[in-house]
Parts: sequence; structure tokens; C-alpha cells
Amino acid sequence: MENRTIWTNFTLLGLTDRPELQTPIFVLFLLIYAVILLGNVGMLLTIVMSSTLHTPMYLFLANLSFVDLGYSSCVVPKMLVNFVTGSQSIYLISCAMQFYFFAAFVISEFYILMLMAFDRYMAICHPLHYTQRMSHRFSVLLVGLTYVYGFTDGMTQTVLTFRLSYCGSREIHGFFCADPPLLKLSCSDLRIKQTVLLMCSGFNLSITSLAIFVSYMFIISAILRIRSADARRKTFSTCSSHLMSVTIFYGTLFFMYLRPNSQQSVDQDKVVTVFYSAVIPMLNPLIYGMRNREVKEALKKGIHL
Repeated sequence: MENRTIWTNFTLLGLTDRPELQTPIFVLFLLIYAVILLGNVGMLLTIVMSSTLHTPMYLFLANLSFVDLGYSSCVVPKMLVNFVTGSQSIYLISCAMQFYFFAAFVISEFYILMLMAFDRYMAICHPLHYTQRMSHRFSVLLVGLTYVYGFTDGMTQTVLTFRLSYCGSREIHGFFCADPPLLKLSCSDLRIKQTVLLMCSGFNLSITSLAIFVSYMFIISAILRIRSADARRKTFSTCSSHLMSVTIFYGTLFFMYLRPNSQQSVDQDKVVTVFYSAVIPMLNPLIYGMRNREVKEALKKGIHL
């Protein structure tokens, strides 16, 4: 008899089964999540409250902080609660909700990063037309379309995953509900799910990375045509924070999906998922806060108020 998901909960095995590591891991992730909250909420409030930051570039940055806060909050609080209560169980509906919102926010981040690259392309390559073409209304429309697509794609993946039957083991080798460990537990025919997952993931990864790459090819070409070395440095500095975020985000995903399978793949998956579910949302506000002069000045003004 099939043990279908409607009758069961899942068990999250977490990062490690070694008791001596439970407390250090809990403290570490508690600190990481505190930095995530402080950094991303602080970035959002700074951009909202500072009139000098009400531009398309900072609208996209505010939404980057929002999606970082969103998908990290889908994962880390539940993991911390499990450490405190000692329970590893997660209800089916909770697992599905966690899966959905995590996928929706991560997919949205692909396109937020792409919009940030497009914004820098327009500002550097078409400065005379930037204000007209990148109007507030147009920028808000782009962000809105990003969320519509991200949450629609997330729903598609969630429905396809949770309509499957799950037989035998209910133990998820990880600390949150995601496709790879869930699909390993399914006894259904996975061809439709895996085909749609491959198509959507390939499309999202390729179209956004290609758009970012092409944007920066034009940006670099425009910067090299600037005669003044100081002007070239200042122009490129406006892109450096975004380039760091893109490198970390896409580098992590490319490592996860392009590396060969091995016996250590489960442990490697845990490390990689920790990185993009907790470390990246922690690093992004630090990168932009430390390297962006306008953000630093707005933060100083806010602190002195």
C-alpha cells in the first residue's frame, strides 16, 4: 500500500546527527539570522526613509533585501525552532508552504539581479535617456512582473512536487523542504516533474545569467571608452557591489547543479543550501552597505536623527 503524503508528516534530519554540534550550530545560525534581520530590514528602512535613495537602482536594491529576507525566513526560523524543541517533524502543509515561498523568493531573486544589471546598463550606456526610460512607474512595473512570474513558477513547482506519492521513508536529508531530497522519497513517476523542473530551472538560470553577462559586456565597453582613469574607476565602482552579489549567488548555484554526483553529494548539498539560504542573505546588505557611498551616508544620517 502506498503511504501517501496526505496521511503523513516529514522528518527533517537537519545538518548533522552529532549531539555535540547541536548547540554550536544553533548559536551560529541564531547569530546569522540576527545579522540577516538587522542588515536587510535596516537596508529597507534606509531606502524608504531617505529621499535621496528614491531611484530605480535603490528600488531594485530594496527588493533584493526583501527577497533575501523572505527566503531566509522560510528556512532559518524553522531550523532554530527544531533545535530548541528537539522535534524534527514538519507537517505536510508546512512543508508545502515552506517549499512554495522559498522557491518563489529565490526565483524572484534571479530577476531582481537581472533588473539591477539592466539598470546599470541604462545608467552607464544611455545616461541622457536614463531618467526618461527608467521612470518610477516603469521600474515598479518591472518589479511587479518579477514577483508575478516568481510566485507563479514557484506555485507550478510546488503543485507538481506535492501531487506525488511518497512511500516508505519520510526522512528528508536536509534542514528544509526542497526538490532534491523530496524527489528521492517519491515512488511516483517523476518524468513530468523532472522535465518541468529542468526546463524552468534552465530557463531562469540561462536567461538571467545571459542578460547580466550581455549587460556587463556593454557596460565594460562603455567604461573603457572613458578617457579619465578616475572617471572610469568611479563609474565601475557603481557596479562593483552588484557584481559581487551576482558572483556569489550564481557561483553557488552553478556549483550545486553542474558538479558531478558522488557519494558526498548529500553532505555537499547541505553545505551549498546553507550558503544560499542563509549566508548570501547575510552578505548582500553588508556588501552594499560597506561599498555604496550613498547608502553609507543615508545610514549615518538615519543614525544621527
